[in-house]
Amino acid sequence: MSTLAVDKPRAQGLGELNEYPMIAADIIYEGAAVGLVDASGHAQPLTASDKFVGFAITKSDNSGGAAAARTVKVLSVGRVQLPVSGAVITDVGQPVYATDDDTFTFLPTGAVFIGYVHRFVSAGVVIVAFHAGKFQDPYGNTARKTKSANYTVDATDNGTTIFVDTDAVVITLPAVGGISGVKVVNIAAFGVSGVSVSPNASDMVEGPGITAADDKDIINTKATARRGDYIALNDGDANGWSIVEMRGTWARQA
Repeated sequence: MSTLAVDKPRAQGLGELNEYPMIAADIIYEGAAVGLVDASGHAQPLTASDKFVGFAITKSDNSGGAAAARTVKVLSVGRVQLPVSGAVITDVGQPVYATDDDTFTFLPTGAVFIGYVHRFVSAGVVIVAFHAGKFQDPYGNTARKTKSANYTVDATDNGTTIFVDTDAVVITLPAVGGISGVKVVNIAAFGVSGVSVSPNASDMVEGPGITAADDKDIINTKATARRGDYIALNDGDANGWSIVEMRGTWARQA
């Protein structure tokens, strides 16, 4: 990943324009995703800790200037064609994130939300609809982790969203007691990865349409799994865990 070093004109639809004072000693190139620095409110090439405000429509060179010596013009509302890692035709409607001013992904960890897939163009290329300051990250402000291998939930995962990006990963739950607000999300493309959520041997997972039983996994089956399928779990009762939210097809282990 690296920020833009040359202008990168992007196919963009009509929208609303805005203008922001820049940070000192930097260049924002045409086509760059632009963010505001929390501490100062100045615009810069987007980083994962910034507030996204749009895409630069012209190059703005403040490499020799003080903060706010120049401004950058951005398109703050509209649609833009972007390379998004792993994008496929079934991703229309998916939220899109950026890790810097020219790197775009579906993985929400270490990234800032910018918009939603409006249309598929080709493998890894989509049209993204954005409305800076209005469109909201669907995963909210929860703590986030990415897991590519089997993982056991612990007390540090209270209120955490766990994104699983690899096939056949098992997320193991501890015995009920004191951990709540855990969300497990399958972030892989349609039909690419299956995810299992496994309770303690003496616990069950209770939820809509599920015949609960002790020591039985809840499975997001690979063949029908969609990017963004999830279950949200709370510490339930003496029986075990409770599913409080669900998206996609999840079934109890036979």
